[in-house]
Amino acid sequence: MPNKNLRFLLSNLVLKDFRVRYRNMSLGILWSLVNPLVMMLVLTFVFTKLYAGNPQKNFAVFVLCALVPFNFYTVGFASGTTSVLDNHSLVKRVRFPREIIPISTVLANCLHLLIQVALLIVFVLAFGYGVNRYWLLLPVVLALEVVFVCGLTLISSALDVYFRDVRYVVESSNLVMFWLVPIFYSYAIIPQKYAFIYQYNPVAAVVQACRNILMEAAAPPFPLLIKLCSVSVVVLALGLAVFGKLKRRFADFV
Repeated sequence: MPNKNLRFLLSNLVLKDFRVRYRNMSLGILWSLVNPLVMMLVLTFVFTKLYAGNPQKNFAVFVLCALVPFNFYTVGFASGTTSVLDNHSLVKRVRFPREIIPISTVLANCLHLLIQVALLIVFVLAFGYGVNRYWLLLPVVLALEVVFVCGLTLISSALDVYFRDVRYVVESSNLVMFWLVPIFYSYAIIPQKYAFIYQYNPVAAVVQACRNILMEAAAPPFPLLIKLCSVSVVVLALGLAVFGKLKRRFADFV
């Protein structure tokens, strides 16, 4: 398929996913803002009012720095996992690189990510944090998360064609990830013997990098960025390899 046709197909799949998600919803795209806002308010109430011993300053911004990348990860991973089966008619009737399907689903979620990042920036500025030169690193950090999620969805979407319970495994893993990402607690409290789990967890690395950039006006530690980049690229390469091997018999199972 020519590159021009591939770009056309990719853009249409991204827009289709975006439109379908908010079809017949009264709030429409505003739901992209409601979810992180509600979670931020609940966690802020629990950890500043009920748990009064929390020493974290500006806890709302602290939490939102984590919720934005975490929401992108969970929604992108879950929706990408079922994307091939959701587009089964396209898989059976049209010849094109099947990798486009899960990747387009992740890219569609990037639109929601941009909306939530805008919300995060509003809160950062409202709480008195100024703009700094390290903001230029924010798109790089988030792009690496996109690469990581694309790799994961290539693997899970391919497996889901053969084993339909993969989507439930993904849902369970997202719940586990909620606790393995420092959303409502600081990376500083993690015991050293468990720190490696977070250092090689791209979602946790993105959260920490966002807090470094937006709340501390500092560059994320270089080792953190290297590990984030390495794991993301390796997972993407693995995802392409797995998907490439399993896609040959998709038409027999969808």
